[in-house]
Amino acid sequence: MNQLLRSNEMVRTESTNLSYIIEEFLGGGGQGEVYRARGRRGHLNSGSRDETVALKWYFPNYLRQDQDLKERLKYAVDKGPPSDRFLWPQELVQATDRPGFGYVMPLRDYRFVGMTDLVARRVLPNFRALVTASFELAYNYRQLHAKGLCYRDISFGNVFFDPENGEIRICDNDNVGIDGQSSAIDGTVGFMAPEIIRGEASPRSQTDLFSLAVLLFYMLVNHHPLEGARETQIRCFDLPAKTRLYGTHPIFIFDPNDDSNRPLPVHHDNARKLWPLYPNFVQDLFTRSFTEGLHDPKKRVRESQWTSALIRLRDSIFYCMQCKVENFYDPDALRNSGGSSRTCWECNSPYRLPPRMRIDHTDVVMLNHDTRLYPHHVDRDRSYEFDVPIAEIIQHTKNPQVWRVRNLSTHRWVGQNVNGQLTEIDPGEAINLSSGLRIQFGNREGEVRL
Repeated sequence: MNQLLRSNEMVRTESTNLSYIIEEFLGGGGQGEVYRARGRRGHLNSGSRDETVALKWYFPNYLRQDQDLKERLKYAVDKGPPSDRFLWPQELVQATDRPGFGYVMPLRDYRFVGMTDLVARRVLPNFRALVTASFELAYNYRQLHAKGLCYRDISFGNVFFDPENGEIRICDNDNVGIDGQSSAIDGTVGFMAPEIIRGEASPRSQTDLFSLAVLLFYMLVNHHPLEGARETQIRCFDLPAKTRLYGTHPIFIFDPNDDSNRPLPVHHDNARKLWPLYPNFVQDLFTRSFTEGLHDPKKRVRESQWTSALIRLRDSIFYCMQCKVENFYDPDALRNSGGSSRTCWECNSPYRLPPRMRIDHTDVVMLNHDTRLYPHHVDRDRSYEFDVPIAEIIQHTKNPQVWRVRNLSTHRWVGQNVNGQLTEIDPGEAINLSSGLRIQFGNREGEVRL
């Protein structure tokens, strides 16, 4: 990779004339190269401070190819980021002794790894981190679309996540543009909607929904949803083969009405092992995305549907009492099997479910030793956020066999047991979990089942 900028070279922002010094080459791609840079940014009443950023500088040939890039970046800078999960363009930069331009953005922390690390199994996050990252992807792309924007190139090359907690960062936001406007960017093969591959449409929010579904499938199933038996028959994976597989004749590997593209042993073991682990309500969304949604963009799963399902999936995690691995509680599967006991996917031990709480008779949260409740659990008007829990599950200090729920919020709750006895639960206090216990949180109520 030829470095476009030299170490210690200075660039300046176009709008504020701030200077940045190039410190280190971080990497490059088809559009340009990214560096770590340091500058000084002034703050009202507080002087100035050193600021370390990421700086992207474009290849001259890419600037000739993408004629609308500069205007698109200026629009993004003026619009501002949809959320703090986007490594969003902050300012355009230029150099005094060379043509071209680039932009500065927040620097990605080293705790974040790429989706390629997940697919290659270089990192092995637990299900909670994977589901949380999946939720964050759907939630934050929804924020982007709500601003009238589309991303155009959703793929695992543009997403990073923390394997410990699932927090995400979305980069390469110079791809973003106004929904419906034409662009030089079509996307990444394998993630592009079939109608784009066939040359029938250009990227827009509806095609973003298809790319998002592929990305979520990779996150949870670690495989491409269209690469099954038919992919193994391809001798030369050239453009005509890709066009047929992803564009003109796509078939979901778990299509309930077409088994011609099923995942095969050895070739597709990740998909064969992971897909059965997920509850029906998650499988149903993927099935709709890659059957009806393959052919009719209006029938694709919306981001709000993904976020609701992924929150539900996150709350359904519980641990096997025997081997301690994570499983998913699936009440639909239990009902369909007539209530017969299911078994752990790892050690095949029969399920022994922990206490669980049903909130407003709809949402079920498994009450594990490490379960936390968050504002959205107890207040239907609160947005999804996992920074500050409002309740936690703890053991009784004198009897470890007894589990309790502790109020971490700033509001008093009221508990009522099956005998009708009322107990006030002030902030910092806890109440024993008992079957039939109801807790009034405010505008939501939870009922415990053991």
